[in-house]
Amino acid sequence: MLKGINPLLGPDLLKILRAMGHGDEIAVVDANYPADTDAKRLVRLEGIDAPTIVDAILSVMPLDDFVEHSAFRPGIKDQPDRVEPVMTELAAMVARHEPSIALVPLQGDAFYARVKTAYALVASGERRLYGNIVLRKGVVRPD
Repeated sequence: MLKGINPLLGPDLLKILRAMGHGDEIAVVDANYPADTDAKRLVRLEGIDAPTIVDAILSVMPLDDFVEHSAFRPGIKDQPDRVEPVMTELAAMVARHEPSIALVPLQGDAFYARVKTAYALVASGERRLYGNIVLRKGVVRPD
């Protein structure tokens, strides 16, 4: 245990977050996602829902503000305006930590291709469909 660090951020996930550089991406994927198949590096937090994991990650990791978008969710096929409750919760976690950054949809294969190229995946226990997110790491500026 460490003071000031969310206890969900265990040694494996902390190591990944620290090792990631500016522009690297991490995906938090739902329980249905084939994480073992697609992950270069994998951390399992299977008893925890995706918004809770995102909240913990964003408590220590800034999002990239050098690019137009740095937080992505899957779009729903043939329903580009549909927003599931889990997506609203994920957007709230992003807004809580990075108020100027929006969670944007990526349709179909574009989202899954982005997950496959992520630096690491976190397999969550999220059982709601579309409970996936990709986060692009930003920089920690000098004080």
